[in-house]
Amino acid sequence: MKRRTVLAAAAIAFVTSACSNMGGQSGGGDSGWTTLIDGEKGLENFTRIGGANWRAEGGAIVADKITDTSYLMTKQSYRDFVIRAEFWGEASTNSGIFIRITTPPKITATESYEVNIYDARAAGLDYGTGGIPNFAKVEPPYPKTAGQWNTYVITAKGPLITVELNGRQTSVVRDAKMLSGPFALQGGAHGKAPGGAIKWRKVQVREL
Repeated sequence: MKRRTVLAAAAIAFVTSACSNMGGQSGGGDSGWTTLIDGEKGLENFTRIGGANWRAEGGAIVADKITDTSYLMTKQSYRDFVIRAEFWGEASTNSGIFIRITTPPKITATESYEVNIYDARAAGLDYGTGGIPNFAKVEPPYPKTAGQWNTYVITAKGPLITVELNGRQTSVVRDAKMLSGPFALQGGAHGKAPGGAIKWRKVQVREL
């Protein structure tokens, strides 16, 4: 009886410890992640720039019919970090994640690094989805992300930036021009036409 009681107590302690560790994780697998968007939650974690109709809808943060290029910019700056972001767009979606913004609230692709989401980029798909315009081109086959959920993993440490899209490394940058700043989620126009919908289902960041 005594031996069985000790074994049962040990088993309960093990299960309790495992459940406790699982409950303390915020990144769906590892510790140290800060969740900025989780389904329809998280708009309060960003500063809105521009006039897009950002809203919580259908399990995500959404903007559509975008005529005024707009952003959701983090309230905190980051230096070395990993971003994990789940997004969904249409064929005409013009979006992206601008990291290490150096001139907020002004956001440009020359004063930050724009990890692009633009399957239909008229100026060339080598800087389309998966690329970083002005800094890193995408090699064919060019990514197609419209109409499905996709995951970006963006790692920035010192001058090295790597981008993975759905498990494929699409671009690498070594550049020390911009080393820290907030990051922003974009909703943009499609040329002279309104841009297609962009949805963010999960956005997380972990500082390195």
